[in-house]
Amino acid sequence: MSVHDYADERRFAMGIYEDIDDPDSKYYFNLETNAVEKGLVSDWTHRMGPYETEEVARAALEKARARNQKWDEDDEKWNG
Repeated sequence: MSVHDYADERRFAMGIYEDIDDPDSKYYFNLETNAVEKGLVSDWTHRMGPYETEEVARAALEKARARNQKWDEDDEKWNG
């Protein structure tokens, strides 16, 4: 593996896609602190995102909870 390949693999593992977006220009929701962060501040295991705006990032956890609840309700209906 070349040095370049290693660097690309490391970026992928860290969740950094420089060819798509600048990760420091996006917003993330930190699941440990329940705070919105701009850029890759915390470890990927504690973040949701990226999101385009701070407002969308702030609502991310509640949106995920609502979606999961809906899926659970749909599963109950499906299973009888």
